[in-house]
Amino acid sequence: MARVVRFHRTGGPEVLTLEHQEVREPDRGEVRIQQAAIGVNFADLSRRAGRFPALLPAELGSEAAGVVDAVGAGVTDLAVGDRVAYGGSLPGSYTSQRVVTAEIVTKLPAAIDFDTAAGMMSAGLTAGYLLRRVGSSLSAGDTILLTAAAGGVGQIAVQWAKALGINVIGTVGREEKIATATAAGCDHVLLQSTPDLAARVRELTGGEGVAVAYDSVGADSFTASLHSLRRRGLLVSFGAASGPPPPVDVAELGRAGSLYLTRPGLLDYLSDPAERAVLTTELLDHVSASRIKIAVAHRYPLDDVVDAHRDIEARATTGSVVLEV
Repeated sequence: MARVVRFHRTGGPEVLTLEHQEVREPDRGEVRIQQAAIGVNFADLSRRAGRFPALLPAELGSEAAGVVDAVGAGVTDLAVGDRVAYGGSLPGSYTSQRVVTAEIVTKLPAAIDFDTAAGMMSAGLTAGYLLRRVGSSLSAGDTILLTAAAGGVGQIAVQWAKALGINVIGTVGREEKIATATAAGCDHVLLQSTPDLAARVRELTGGEGVAVAYDSVGADSFTASLHSLRRRGLLVSFGAASGPPPPVDVAELGRAGSLYLTRPGLLDYLSDPAERAVLTTELLDHVSASRIKIAVAHRYPLDDVVDAHRDIEARATTGSVVLEV
């Protein structure tokens, strides 16, 4: 019997329940994984709280790592006993054993352990598509603004950007997170609450502004991110940690310098298996070579999933959070 986390009503962390279920054999094109570690992301909290639509009872989680223990027909590149990981899946990774489509699963290099893999797949693929696909016009020497630079996605995105020769101005919500964002490689770190943040960003860029602003905070940061852009800059709104961003007057984009605005979603950038494979390979290569270091600073037993969600909501965590099975 597998242990699985579900919620039968939306709300706070207390709505999460640990249940037991039988796990089926994999069908054609699928594998079953005995999971060792599971990544926890802010999107999981939003789904649990009801900010994302979900048919109840519902499950959580988009990434995990473990060992293949059964293989369906037609799967030729994975075998029983392989160490594997996946990220960017449909919800359901908060479980000790899971069946998933083989095309989202990747073999793990020996240098990457299960906790690291579980803590990096969704965040790493998010950072990757934001920089390599949405920000495809970026080149060495450009400067970006990145909110929540001390978070799981943030720390990976900073390191990946620096590997590409991109300058990074990061923002954080608390003084104690400045050191974390700096250690990740930010050229400058600002508190999100800095008065007239956009003016400070322009000062740091010689009055020009940034090429791309990556905003995962939402309501509290959106306007400052928008006004931090250079002429013809791009605002990438990909999260809402502080609540949904405000409505946008499209004429303002023109008045502010012919700006661009996008609201991308991870699954839309991973739906092509070939594109997913390219991003995954690049991520694993960076991590294996230590160009990107994954900070798994918080580990909880699967039974303590409620505590994990409470700590994340209290902004008491930095980097990746992992549930261990």
